[in-house]
Amino acid sequence: QYLPKEISLRTQDQIMDIICMALAGRAAEETFFGDVTTGASDDLRRVTQMVYSMIQLYGMNEKVGQLAFPKDPNAFFDEKPYSDATAKKMDKEAKEIVDAAYSRTLEMIRDKRTQVEMVANMLLEKETITHDDVYDSIGPRPFEGDESYKQYVSQRFQHKNENDDKDGEIDNEEGNSNTTNTPPTPNLNPV
Repeated sequence: QYLPKEISLRTQDQIMDIICMALAGRAAEETFFGDVTTGASDDLRRVTQMVYSMIQLYGMNEKVGQLAFPKDPNAFFDEKPYSDATAKKMDKEAKEIVDAAYSRTLEMIRDKRTQVEMVANMLLEKETITHDDVYDSIGPRPFEGDESYKQYVSQRFQHKNENDDKDGEIDNEEGNSNTTNTPPTPNLNPV
């Protein structure tokens, strides 16, 4: 997941990851229960909005091209700055993007079924889980987050930095030079 503090501009791949994350609840329902509920309605609204933004605002669709069609808040309901043929093309592309993202999400949920079950069981035991709980249960993320991400999500990382700062102050009081501009590397191995 990408945090607002972490990223202000997003690539197409990052948006697709966010879309898959939003579809994961529905994909998990289908995988584990063989059926879906209305629980994903807000997620589907967000997914639809993101996909149409990719197509209509960000020029992130090869078939529609490098065009932007921002919505005019003063326009009437059926008034749009593009043709009906372009609207149909956008609808077709949006459906294809969401279908591909949902297939990818289903595949990930099925491939990681054991890890999903572990997190679900953890949530049954306690209502709120932390990044560190997930890390201890299923391991590290498949890609490394930057320092601000780690500071934001990991209490273990925050405590380590606080302790490092205290150690640095003690060393400096003793006359040792322990000041560098490089932030410490967190030790994320479970204890």
